[in-house]
Amino acid sequence: MKIVTIIGARPQFIKAATVSRAVTEYNKSLTHNQKPIEEFLVHTGQHYDENMSDVFFEELDIPQPDYHLGIGSASHGAQTGRMLEEIEKVLLNKEPERVLVYGDTNSTLAGALAAAKLHIPVAHVEAGLRSFNRQMPEEINRVLTDHIADMLFAPTQTAVENLKNEGISEEKIFLVGDVMYDASLYYGKRVTEKSNILEQNHLQPRQYILTTIHRAENTDDPVRLRTIFEGLSQIAEEIPVVLPLHPRTQAALIRENLYKTVIDSLVVIPPIGYLDMVMLEKNARLIATDSGGVQKEAYFYSVPCITVRQETEWIELVDMGCNILVEPHSLVWFIREIKEYVSLNGILGNCPYGNGYSAKKIINYLSHHQTV
Repeated sequence: MKIVTIIGARPQFIKAATVSRAVTEYNKSLTHNQKPIEEFLVHTGQHYDENMSDVFFEELDIPQPDYHLGIGSASHGAQTGRMLEEIEKVLLNKEPERVLVYGDTNSTLAGALAAAKLHIPVAHVEAGLRSFNRQMPEEINRVLTDHIADMLFAPTQTAVENLKNEGISEEKIFLVGDVMYDASLYYGKRVTEKSNILEQNHLQPRQYILTTIHRAENTDDPVRLRTIFEGLSQIAEEIPVVLPLHPRTQAALIRENLYKTVIDSLVVIPPIGYLDMVMLEKNARLIATDSGGVQKEAYFYSVPCITVRQETEWIELVDMGCNILVEPHSLVWFIREIKEYVSLNGILGNCPYGNGYSAKKIINYLSHHQTV
């Protein structure tokens, strides 16, 4: 079975690494009359600088992409259009039996559209997530991709229900768990040997707050941006606040004349690799973020989390009481009072994200569907 995998953003590299490892294990276990899975990796270039992309391939042991499209940054429409054109060329050349896409980025939608127009079946990993906020580009991408795909790999029961509520046939939906949980178990055991990010930045375990801010709703709104970072600067007078600075956020801070204040107040570091990020997450006292992936990783590593958004796709975390949604004007207060609002008792006792074998389940379903 020939598969083309489309990726372009950091979280997708991690997910793809987990599934690609399961492909390798599957192929090693085959008997002589079974067909192997042949995977070709396409990197659109959506995250294109070394710290946002290349380092992930090196440290996660992902083979270099078979195709690097080098699309880079552009408006949503222009970027998606260029990806669609270039992905189509790859698919016409490779003629895969299936295209595999991940998550909710422009790369996801472009890959799904290109495949659908060529009548190539699409499988979507992390299907069924909904914020129910159509102002988010990610929401549009994930909804359209789900309705294009013929195999929808849902990470949670909530995601399954979302898909069913939209009229998608249950025959297309597969509850597999979250491949990011697989990744956290696999790489979490290795991070201490691989990362010295704490020593580099003179940080002590549980003696700092980790923050990541990059979503358009926070970076493109001057009032929200200023309120968030003035609040974080205030907290930084009491405890170090570590900020791996996303390029979009840096540009926004410069635009609003906040950059100097932030670099003078916070421990600002460049975008970092996955293993360094895991090390920072595992040892933080608290995480304040607007990232979907970081919300989950906080949960995986039993760290309290504040999400600076009005909604989250990972509603299970809020329902379990280990994550809380906070508006920017309340951020400082909730950081100081976090113990009153977030409980980590028995946090992984009934994990809604599977048992760490999500990638294997995906490969088993894919291999079964090549023969039926």
